[in-house]
Amino acid sequence: MRKIAVIGDYDSIYGFSALGLDIFPVADAAEGAQKLRKLATGDYGIIYITESLAEQIENEIEKYKEQVTPAIILIPGVQGNTGAGVQGVKDSVEQAIGSDIVFGNK
Repeated sequence: MRKIAVIGDYDSIYGFSALGLDIFPVADAAEGAQKLRKLATGDYGIIYITESLAEQIENEIEKYKEQVTPAIILIPGVQGNTGAGVQGVKDSVEQAIGSDIVFGNK
């Protein structure tokens, strides 16, 4: 069975351990990119990354966009929501169904 990981600053991710997810606090972008590479080649099917870290390691994340696993999902951190996570989901749905979607609008 595939596992789920969460990468980001400690304050943003520590609560996910209560849900049974494996957390990997990182101090900077270099450590975050290295941790992502290691987890992506392991048993992790889903990797959540804080939006602020993802912004710093975009090039590393791009390497996994065309792969089925791991699914890399951006989440807000304690710094707030940048909208990057929602945009990522919107882009993925658009790619999958070939049509733009609008959240909450009719």
